[in-house]
Amino acid sequence: MVARRKTLTEFMFEEQRRAPQATGDFTALLNHIRLACKRIAFMVGRGALGEAVGEAGATNVQGEPQARLDVDANEVFLRSLEYGGHLAGMVSEELEGPYPIPDAYPRGKYLLAFDPLDGSSNIDVNVSVGSIFSVLRAPAGADRPQARDFLQPGTRQVCAGYAIYGPTTMLVLTVGRGTHGFTLDRGFGEFILTHPDMRIPADTREFAINTSNERFWEPPVKRYVAECVAGRTGPRGADFNMRWIASLVAEVHRILVRGGLFMYPQDTKDPAKPGRLRLLYEANPMAMIVAQAGGAASTGRGQILDVQPTELHQRVPVILGSKNEVERIERYHEEHAAGLDQPYTSPLFRERSLFAPS
Repeated sequence: MVARRKTLTEFMFEEQRRAPQATGDFTALLNHIRLACKRIAFMVGRGALGEAVGEAGATNVQGEPQARLDVDANEVFLRSLEYGGHLAGMVSEELEGPYPIPDAYPRGKYLLAFDPLDGSSNIDVNVSVGSIFSVLRAPAGADRPQARDFLQPGTRQVCAGYAIYGPTTMLVLTVGRGTHGFTLDRGFGEFILTHPDMRIPADTREFAINTSNERFWEPPVKRYVAECVAGRTGPRGADFNMRWIASLVAEVHRILVRGGLFMYPQDTKDPAKPGRLRLLYEANPMAMIVAQAGGAASTGRGQILDVQPTELHQRVPVILGSKNEVERIERYHEEHAAGLDQPYTSPLFRERSLFAPS
C-alpha cells in the first residue's frame, strides 16, 4: 500500500500540536495565505487569456514599472487576508506605507510583509514568477500598527515562505523547524507535501549573478566571480556553471532543490541604493528559508537575519545559498577591508588595450 502524503493543512495542524499554547490563529493565517497563492497561480496560468500580461501603466512606490499582475496579485493578497481576524496590518512592495485592516474586520496578533509577484519582468516571456511572504508578531497593543512596528530583524520572523508559479505551483515555507515544499495538486486544489526537509549542500559549483553589472561590483565579488570563471585552470581548480533567471523565487528554488549560490551584491551602480533587494519582504524571508535548509544568507559583511531594519522598503545586498561559498565571499570582504586580499583576474575580466603587447 502506498503511503498517503500529507496535505499542507495536515502539516500545519501537526505543527500546531507541537505548541501547547497555540490557539489556531497562525494555522488559519497560513490557510488564507495558501488561498491567496492558489488564486494568483490561477491568474498567472491564464496568461494572455486572462489579460494578465503587459504593463499596468503605473509605477510602485520605488519608481518601478508595475505589470498588470503586480497590481492584481497585490489586491488578491489584501482581499484574501484582511478579513480573517489574524492580522493587525500588512506591508507590500506595491504600497508606500502599512495597510491597515479595515474597521469592519477584527484585528489579530500577526503582521504580514509580502512581495505579491516577484520576477514580474518575466511574465510576458512565460518564465517562472512567485510570491514571497514573511510573518511577524505584532507588538503588544499595536492593533493599528505603524511602520516602526514592522521594523523587526529577520530573527524574529514566525514564518517565511514563497510560492513559485512554474510548470507546477509549489508553496515552500518554514516555521522554524526545517524548510518544506508543497506541490499544488490541481485535481482537487490542495498543496501536498512533496519535498520534506529540503537541504542545501554546503558546497556547490553553480552560481547566479547578473554579470552585466560587473563594472560596478566591489573587489571581493569581482575576485570570487573571476575565480569561478577561471575554472580548473584557476585557483579553485574546478569548473563552475553560471545561471541567471532575474526572479529571486526561481533562483532560491533552484538552490533548494540542487544547491548553488545567488548573488545580488552591493555595487556602485546607484550609490543611493546599498542593495537591490528589499529586506523585509524579500531578503529576510528568503534568508530564513535558506538558513532552515542548512544554507547561509549574508550581505557580504554579516548575516541578513541580524540586520536591524530602519525603513519599510530598505534595500540590502544579498548573497545566499551553499554555506561554504557564502562564507568564502564573507572572508573575501574581510580580507579586502584589511588590505589582505590578492584578487585573481582571469582573462575574461582583464582590461585590454589596442596598444598593449599581445
